[in-house]
Amino acid sequence: MESLNRMAVELVDEAIDFAPELGLAVHELDSDATVLDFGVDVPGGLEAGLLLAEVTTAGLATVGTTLDEAGGGPRTHVEVATDHPATALLCSGKAGWELSLPGFEGLGSGPARALVAEEAEFEAVGYRDEFDLAVLAVESDALPTQAVAEHVAERAGVPRSAVYLPAFATGSVTGSVVSAARAAELAVFRLFELGYDPRDVRSVASSAPVAPASDAESTALARTTDALVYGSRVHLQVAAPFDRFDEVPSTAATEHGVPLATAFDGVDWRFEDLSPALFGPAQVTVDVRGGGTETHGARDDAVLAESFAG
Repeated sequence: MESLNRMAVELVDEAIDFAPELGLAVHELDSDATVLDFGVDVPGGLEAGLLLAEVTTAGLATVGTTLDEAGGGPRTHVEVATDHPATALLCSGKAGWELSLPGFEGLGSGPARALVAEEAEFEAVGYRDEFDLAVLAVESDALPTQAVAEHVAERAGVPRSAVYLPAFATGSVTGSVVSAARAAELAVFRLFELGYDPRDVRSVASSAPVAPASDAESTALARTTDALVYGSRVHLQVAAPFDRFDEVPSTAATEHGVPLATAFDGVDWRFEDLSPALFGPAQVTVDVRGGGTETHGARDDAVLAESFAG
């Protein structure tokens, strides 16, 4: 497979070329690293979010929208489909790079993670990228600083001028769109957590509603998570049977059934105190090649309505 970062850079170049039309702001740092504001100091938008979802999956996923019912009325849904689930979602799209530097907190997703390749998924998939440019999408309420760019360059093993940092706040429209695009990723990662070989997931498609944006990051985090936990649907085609497919959807968690703002408050927003099973899609259908079909979980429109109205 070609370099994930090379494929992502092509999409970043497209974002730069069409920045005015997408409502983006492009900043060059002193090191010549590039920060693209998809929704921090700019409002962000639907098209910006869709393009950023493509960037984070290195162009290996088809990303689009449809209109469907959620939370008591029609709402934009993000649809994602890929025939490369392990690489596009686990080795690229997953938000697995914690950025904690003096004066800055953020979460990184995208193919720059594959240049570091220290997370367990990379060993399981057997992939590591080698390229001289790095693309890391940064979710934060502040734009990445020079120190962040230098940190990414050092860990990724690329020149400081070779770093591209698309950035967005959770509470932006872009943030709601990118979050909705993570439903397929949640399903594949949940399978991996349960012990399933991610290389046996042959294709995946998902749909999830775009949560209402909020200036309060805590509200935005709860709503975007609710959109996945209570509103998303995923279809997986897999190569091997497994006796734990019923544990993939969020309905397997004991905390399931209340808006995430309530669940988060109950543990003082220490997410690690919640069951990992909660962070799954609402409903999954699994087709086993040469075998049967299983459907588990269910969407909960009442919880979505409560969350989105709050």
